[in-house]
Amino acid sequence: MRAALLVFIAACATAEAPKPVVPSAEPKLPVVEGTPALAEPMGKLAFMRGIWAGPAAGADRSGPYKVTQTERVGPILGGDVMVIEGRGYRDDNSTGFNAFAAISWNAQTQKYEMRSYAQGYAGTFELELTADGYVWEVPAGPNAVMRFTATVKNNAWREVGELVAEGGAPKQVFEMNLKRVSDTDWPVGVPLSPQLGR
Repeated sequence: MRAALLVFIAACATAEAPKPVVPSAEPKLPVVEGTPALAEPMGKLAFMRGIWAGPAAGADRSGPYKVTQTERVGPILGGDVMVIEGRGYRDDNSTGFNAFAAISWNAQTQKYEMRSYAQGYAGTFELELTADGYVWEVPAGPNAVMRFTATVKNNAWREVGELVAEGGAPKQVFEMNLKRVSDTDWPVGVPLSPQLGR
């Protein structure tokens, strides 16, 4: 019995392990075309595309914090949707903040919608373009909102978060100042091979 077990172990050790299926480096897949009616409104978000990084600081229920903020922004579904991942890194390189959002154009309301996920919370919010950036708001309790105002120009992205309560002056609780680092093919990159599931 012991000899049979040793033979089995030896056979397993010398057998060639199955190779994982990986996407082709140069896929021969067709380019995904976007919806023609969305090309114009979604094209207005092109200023956000790329990889961005820089300092961010704010205050939450735990107190003040500082992180190195990174953002990567790119189109998916042929440009019908713009996706964003934000990560804030502490000094020890641990992740102090992570968020994901998808921005799309609602043809019925003629407005941008942003579906946002962060720190266990999710919601759909209106995103309004300005002359050099955007503004969006999140409910923050009775008669109060968190308003985020971004200015994006000359390869710089500055965003300020303010707590705006009815009857009171806006109180700044967040600021990030990012520089554009590079282009990115995220989130499309190399598509998964159709052979993956066959």
